[in-house]
Amino acid sequence: MKVLNLRCANGHGFEGWFASDDDYMDQNGRGLVECPLCADRVVSRLPSAPRLNLSGAREVVPQPEPKPAPPQPADLQAAWLAAARQLVARTEDVGPRFAEEARRIHYGEVPHRGIRGHATPAEREALQDEGIETMAFPLPRGLDGPLQ
Repeated sequence: MKVLNLRCANGHGFEGWFASDDDYMDQNGRGLVECPLCADRVVSRLPSAPRLNLSGAREVVPQPEPKPAPPQPADLQAAWLAAARQLVARTEDVGPRFAEEARRIHYGEVPHRGIRGHATPAEREALQDEGIETMAFPLPRGLDGPLQ
C-alpha cells in the first residue's frame, strides 16, 4: 500500500492510498482521484518521505500526552445541570427560612443536614460574620420546586 501526499489545483493538501504508483497514475489519468474538500480532479503528487518499517531498530521515544480539548459549552451546561440535580436530591428546601435554619444547624439546635433556600445578601453577610459558610447556586426553573 502506498500513501501519497496529493494537492488539488486549489491548493488543498490531502493523502491518497493506492496499491502502487501505477495504480495512482491510472486512477488519476481517468479522473477518479478528486480533492475531498472541493472535488477538484486536477490533482498532483507532492514529494513525500518513504515509510520504512524498522522493527526494533531504534529506541522508543515516549510521546508527550496530548492536551485535552477545552470543554464545550454544551458539556459545561450538562455538568452544571447534573450538579443542580444532585444539590436538589441531597438537600432539604427550607425556602425563605434559610438563614434561620442555617443558624439552628450551626449552633446545634437541630441535627446537621444539607439545606437550600433563599437568603438576602444582608442575611448571607450576617451568616458569614457568624462563621456560617453559604454558597449561592442558582437553580433552573423546575428544579427549585416539586418535580412532576
